[in-house]
Amino acid sequence: MSYVGIVLISHSVELVKGLQALLNQIQPDVPIAISGGTEDGGIGTDPFAIKEAIELVNSEKGVVLFFDLGSALLNAEMAIEMLGNNENMKLVDAPIVEGSYVAVVESGCGSSLLEVVQAAEGVRALNKLTR
Repeated sequence: MSYVGIVLISHSVELVKGLQALLNQIQPDVPIAISGGTEDGGIGTDPFAIKEAIELVNSEKGVVLFFDLGSALLNAEMAIEMLGNNENMKLVDAPIVEGSYVAVVESGCGSSLLEVVQAAEGVRALNKLTR
């Protein structure tokens, strides 16, 4: 079965490594790649590393990209442009933890790219407190 791939992008490699470990426990069959930090181990993002992460998990169903901060978005957009601005690559406007959690579950169900994006973006309205 083919799954929508997931790319996690953060200024901190430790953040995305931990998130990847969590998501792999939830759905081990869904391909997840990470891109975090700079080449020298610092804080930041790199469009070339993001491009490589996309290439690792891109499937016939596509790939969704989650990011933490604004410049990660800019570098993700540059990486997508380097790959030909493929329509099978979607940036997701959702919290990176909650959004990617829902995305990995939805992808693991065999859902389409659009269904994974919609599910992940649906968590923007999630109310964690029930007060």
